[in-house]
Amino acid sequence: MEHERPVADASWDEHYRDERDASVLYRALAAIEKTPERRDLFERLAAVEDRHAARWQELFAEAGRPLPFYKTALRTRLLSWMAQAFGPGAVLPMLLAEEGREVQAYLGMARGTSHQSAHRAAVEIASDSAVHARELAEMMGREGEPWHTGGAGGMLRSIVYGFNDGLTANFGLVAGIVGANVAPHVVIISGVAGALADALSMGSSGYLAAKSEQEVHAHQIAMERDEMRLMPELEEEELALIYEAKGLPIERARETAHHMMKDPDQALNAMVREELNIHPAELAPLKDGVITGMATAVGAFIPIAPFLFMDHWRAVWVSLAISMLAHFAIGAARSLFTGRGIWASGRDMFIVGFGVAAVGYVLGEVIARYL
Repeated sequence: MEHERPVADASWDEHYRDERDASVLYRALAAIEKTPERRDLFERLAAVEDRHAARWQELFAEAGRPLPFYKTALRTRLLSWMAQAFGPGAVLPMLLAEEGREVQAYLGMARGTSHQSAHRAAVEIASDSAVHARELAEMMGREGEPWHTGGAGGMLRSIVYGFNDGLTANFGLVAGIVGANVAPHVVIISGVAGALADALSMGSSGYLAAKSEQEVHAHQIAMERDEMRLMPELEEEELALIYEAKGLPIERARETAHHMMKDPDQALNAMVREELNIHPAELAPLKDGVITGMATAVGAFIPIAPFLFMDHWRAVWVSLAISMLAHFAIGAARSLFTGRGIWASGRDMFIVGFGVAAVGYVLGEVIARYL
């Protein structure tokens, strides 16, 4: 196969540009990093990305295709700006996620090509990306294999997103009722009813989503079990490829995979974890639904709470103040999962919350006036 030309497709262009972008970004981080050890790490990562880009140039030459046009991506420029404004730490979560995606993408490329040169390049880059991910994870104080991102943050994620939904939805509802200029007790009744309805809705949605994911995983595991029974040689090759990408020498990777395949249960667990990226769920569906519903109820209760203890118009302004502060706080908490800066994420949620309240108030006023 080696004398044949590798078959280039559109994904090659994307991979090449990604490597160029990564080099640009790591050098930008090195230029603003003040800690010598971290600056050296960013410079080394940039040099490795340059090597990856050079490897892609060789592959394009072998395939008889010209290099694709390259221009620094807007996302890369925005990340560089964010790093300059808020420090390199603000973009590390996104870099970590990107390196993790590269591991999976290049492993997939290695499985899908029969050309030895392209296969070797994919395995080498996947291995380098895995090392990059580990180094970035260590810099951020995280442990484990960072490219395994499924299900991360189970309980905290359910709490944050449930709280966010309840707060925003009921804040808009309360603003609309206030805009309609109805009796004060109507605001309380509507707000409490809205909080309960939203909590039940989000709780049931969280349960059904977790249950569906559980069923999908069970189906994928069953399919993998059948593949290992029907195509053991192919599955052994895939397992060896994964271990090779994680840094084991080729022969050692093959020996490890061969040994693993002697114990079907052990081999299945390894393939489920490494190939399918399925890990034990942090929350059972019922628990996930209960936690999401309770978090939604707490968030939804914030806009209505002042009306239970204060006179109507004082409660309106207090509700606005604490709801806006809560929007900023929950936006900052969401940055744990989105990788955005705390200030930027909190600011965006503040704007969203204010916009929802404004629209709700205007609609309530219009409806009360014309209906």
